Amino acid sequence: MKKIIPFLFFISCINTEDTRHMNELSKSTSPYLLQHAKNPVHWKEWSQEALSIAKEEDKPIIVSIGYSSCHWCHVMEKESFEDSTVARLMNENFINIKVDREERPDVDQVYMDAVQTMGLRGGWPLNVLLTPDQKPFYGGTYFPKEGWINLLNSITEAFENKREKINESAEAFTKNLQLEESKKYSLKGTAHQLSGDEVNLIYNNLSSKFDSINGGVKKSPKFPMPSVWQYLAVHHLLTNDQKARGHFEFTLEKIADGGIYDHIGGGFARYSTDEEWHIPHFEKMLYDNGQLLSLYANGFKISKNQKFEEVIRETVEWLSREMLDESGGFYSALDADSEGEEGKFYVWQNKEIKDLAKENYGWLAEYFDVREEGNWEHKNVLRSVIAKDKIAEKFNIPIDEVEVSITAFKRLALLEREKRVRPGLDHKIIAGWNGLTLTGLSDAYQAIQDSLILDLARKNAKFIKTELIKDGILNRFPNKEMEGFMEDYAAVIQSFIRYYETTLDRDYLNIALKLVERVDEHFYDEHEKLYYFTGDKSQALIARKKELFDNVIPSSNSIMARNLIHLGTHLYRDELVEKGKAMIANVKELIIKEPEYMSNWALSALEITNPMAEIIIVGPNADDFINKINTKYIPNKIIAGTTEHSNLPPFTNKSMINNETTIYVCYDKTCQLPVTTLKKALNQL
Repeated sequence: MKKIIPFLFFISCINTEDTRHMNELSKSTSPYLLQHAKNPVHWKEWSQEALSIAKEEDKPIIVSIGYSSCHWCHVMEKESFEDSTVARLMNENFINIKVDREERPDVDQVYMDAVQTMGLRGGWPLNVLLTPDQKPFYGGTYFPKEGWINLLNSITEAFENKREKINESAEAFTKNLQLEESKKYSLKGTAHQLSGDEVNLIYNNLSSKFDSINGGVKKSPKFPMPSVWQYLAVHHLLTNDQKARGHFEFTLEKIADGGIYDHIGGGFARYSTDEEWHIPHFEKMLYDNGQLLSLYANGFKISKNQKFEEVIRETVEWLSREMLDESGGFYSALDADSEGEEGKFYVWQNKEIKDLAKENYGWLAEYFDVREEGNWEHKNVLRSVIAKDKIAEKFNIPIDEVEVSITAFKRLALLEREKRVRPGLDHKIIAGWNGLTLTGLSDAYQAIQDSLILDLARKNAKFIKTELIKDGILNRFPNKEMEGFMEDYAAVIQSFIRYYETTLDRDYLNIALKLVERVDEHFYDEHEKLYYFTGDKSQALIARKKELFDNVIPSSNSIMARNLIHLGTHLYRDELVEKGKAMIANVKELIIKEPEYMSNWALSALEITNPMAEIIIVGPNADDFINKINTKYIPNKIIAGTTEHSNLPPFTNKSMINNETTIYVCYDKTCQLPVTTLKKALNQL
């Protein structure tokens, strides 16, 4: 034993040293981190252990943040992180931490804010330099290899010779990060209701940025930004502004016509690189598509535009075909790249289209903007540049034949495309993104009443309820005890309210209330009347942030404000309604000044400026009546129904008339005369 013990101790020391200085990402469950598991860089996951090593060795930290379908993340990996020279510089002088922003949006949020505070451009990959105690002092997005090497050398030299200046900068940036939102943005509670002048000012501040040629707003790259256009739809309905409706429908048409929409397989890419929605950044994200389902569902309710119905059906088919786990949850994303090339799976050579289209090539090529030389980098990104009726007129083909031929061509092209090497799939199932998708599916079913969509929504709702909610806590992922962030709670609560209003399954409304009670206890800041992004049980970072601004996903606080108002109205819980209104009052001045980045807040502010309709249906045909009402665009409402007698709010003292299913249209718990026909109810609305 005396000879063995020293030997075992020696082996133990070697193993400990090896694990402290090696790439540890092979242990990860994240597809993004696993992509970097064979890099010569000694990557670690974000953990207390990795942060402790930085302190012990007194080394600066590189935090590199991205996600699996991020094209420029792949480029930087190939150029820099797979390079042995770059890896040696990183390994010798830094502690290197890789973060999947979809697993740890809290870490991403803090350091993205830091980089933007530095006056630098945000985006992914996000590369941030920290002191050993996690305080940021420099950062940026994608760096070319030579630029990255120069930066590493400069930081190494500065860390040795100008440590005090680095610490001073890091301290200043950290103080800014820790500043309360109320101080940072001069938030102060005012009257929550908007005056007529304020309603007009919000619209004018936003409409000055409209792109009247291409739809959306004047900028490139162009993101769909669903909440901006949802606000525009509400503004149109509540003010009867026909210009707002015109730009809303025009924008939806332009996005659906562009290459950002997958005309062969359905679904939307994350954004277009140009002003015309033509050339996408080819990754497809679940959160975009869930929200765009809702947007096009509302667009169809307003306009009955068949193009919008086609987009809904094709996007749902894509979700079901490519993104659905057998459990009922939806995966996170599809990569932009395949075989090392961006967009290769989605683009077409002219000859491929000619072989598929055969005798219809001439007019199909014109319809999809297919060119001999290609319309992008010698390849073709399909888009619709001419309306079907114009094709019919120009080529003297019956419109029915045009539509049938386009559908047949899409099917053939999809079968042909399936033979290609597929883009990578990020199989993470994220609570909040599934919540956005459940809302989208509920809205899609309401709009076009397709039972297959409702079946998909039911399966997803059941998955969220049974696989993600445990003992009243919402987990971000299934089979992993990691409590969700505020974005998860807000999106799931919203989806359960919408699902109830679609199916009348009361269980989901009750669960939504329990989730609200959870976040009120662990996420709410009574002082600022807003919710933190992380709960009080989450790992502490150098700052505890609150989401305020609406981006490609609306902020969790703006979603929650609307949740509280709608849920409180459903349950006759006035304290919830008042809490939601107080949140809106808190940011009212920001809404007026920055409507493009406060669009979901603006939507709620518009709603509470007008009376909210409470549509309550009692009787055996409640489901049928609710389905019919849901095909109408009535955003500023709650809708509730029961097929049996109930004393639960809002059904107390409401019964059938002459044994017929009866509709009550109420405002602030005061009801108009009960009616038994849909037409009469709509007249009351």
